Amino acid sequence: MLSDTTYLALMLDAPMQSWGFSSRFQRRTTGLHPTKSGIIGMICAAMGLAKDSNREKTELIDLAKLAITTIVIPRKVKNRWSGEERALDVLRLEDFHTVMKTRAASGGIKKDAVISHRQYLLDAKFGVILEGERKLLEKVRRALEDPVWGIWFGRKNCIPAEPVCRRLFDSREEAEKSLLDGKPIAQCTRIEESTFTAGNDTWSDGVPASYAGTRPWPVRRINQKVAE
Repeated sequence: MLSDTTYLALMLDAPMQSWGFSSRFQRRTTGLHPTKSGIIGMICAAMGLAKDSNREKTELIDLAKLAITTIVIPRKVKNRWSGEERALDVLRLEDFHTVMKTRAASGGIKKDAVISHRQYLLDAKFGVILEGERKLLEKVRRALEDPVWGIWFGRKNCIPAEPVCRRLFDSREEAEKSLLDGKPIAQCTRIEESTFTAGNDTWSDGVPASYAGTRPWPVRRINQKVAE
């Protein structure tokens, strides 16, 4: 008999990624790891959950219960002359962004440009393991394989470079092997959800009640483990 607890492996691979973390007003920063709110938001888009709809609010209750592990996967390049491999450094790119003719709350068109600073991660690659009930993760898998709306990593210009969804596994070890090609998980930096006593940090990137409008981010306890 199959266990009700299942593990869904995802690969987040793209030229650019941006995971909003502590962003305010015109300065839109990115964290160095995918956020839980960003990953669940991506799943909501794949499922076609309209913001502030009754369906979104209902589905988010279950999606918020999924435990998420994110794994840093170094992007390797080979020297064309020596044949040696090395891991690329993950860089931050900051875009000085201007938008003209935006609409004010009154309905009129603003005469001044809206200026913002937006950050992106370059050469980043992450594995993600979602842990939860089999029925829910089956629904998530189907949505990511045949999304209702587009899938991107934080912003619409951060398009996946390869299929996001791997498959469902009956154990965490199998999910890890599928993402790391058999490499031991201890050799990778990862972020795991944790309890208050076992965790070593607290992040404000939990899943909101709705992704519409102003949304307070719930905190969650995490355990960051550095590669050995």
